[in-house]
Amino acid sequence: MNTVRSFWLGWGSLCVAGAGAYYFAKKSINADRAARLEETRRKKQMIDSLEYSDNVPSRPLSAATMGGSSSGNGIPARTDAVGSPSQEASSDPAPTRHAPATEGQQVVEKSKYESSAPYKSPKGDRFS
Repeated sequence: MNTVRSFWLGWGSLCVAGAGAYYFAKKSINADRAARLEETRRKKQMIDSLEYSDNVPSRPLSAATMGGSSSGNGIPARTDAVGSPSQEASSDPAPTRHAPATEGQQVVEKSKYESSAPYKSPKGDRFS
């Protein structure tokens, strides 16, 4: 049989156990976050050190010395835009359609899923 004393003792022990579990779980989560942050910083530092290492020349070199090819007049041998979508898009003759000037042109340019005449709701009493 539960008494008032045992009731409060049970709830008190439950609250203490919950607070203890919360404290240790929070401590573990914070330790995991700190370890992950330190690992991320270490990776970023390694990438930065590789990117800005001492073996990169301080002055720009010609394309021929960096491994590229160059014709005799200083212009790179490859002038096409293959592999560069931004350059390909800028050289399109007509990348978009122009807006129709008249309503007749607008009706002609509609897709096969659009009606040729705009919808007009029927007038009058619909409840009779």
